[in-house]
Amino acid sequence: MFFLVTPEPLDPQRAVELVRRHEAGAVVVFLGVVRSHNLGRQVIRLQYEAYPEMAEQVMREVAQEAATRFRLTDVAIMHRTGVLPVGETSLVVAVSSPHRHQAFQGGQWLVDRLKERLPIWKKETFVGGEEWIEGELPPAG
Repeated sequence: MFFLVTPEPLDPQRAVELVRRHEAGAVVVFLGVVRSHNLGRQVIRLQYEAYPEMAEQVMREVAQEAATRFRLTDVAIMHRTGVLPVGETSLVVAVSSPHRHQAFQGGQWLVDRLKERLPIWKKETFVGGEEWIEGELPPAG
């Protein structure tokens, strides 16, 4: 399994290569991308902040649970930090499994759990203002 929180651009092909196995007949990849509109507002950019070691530990825990639940062969999770313009990839989740059904179900479950648990904070800058959304302010320091 592979987990990364980074300010650098994400490489989805790297995630695919990290989870490909001869015993896995399916690889599913999810890309989270900064969209141009949210809550009826025109989005300019998002800013992500995280404590990488803590976020990677949560990624590991959630991935291990997904692997057990859905019999996944392997998992790779990558998340960007910093300022991302519209269209930029903020999240890559790649999973492999022997069969497509497991890969699709496991990948969706994994993305949903990450959304709930991952300690990464997001500030949205939109036409007319900005605000931290989907969570609390990042820790001071």
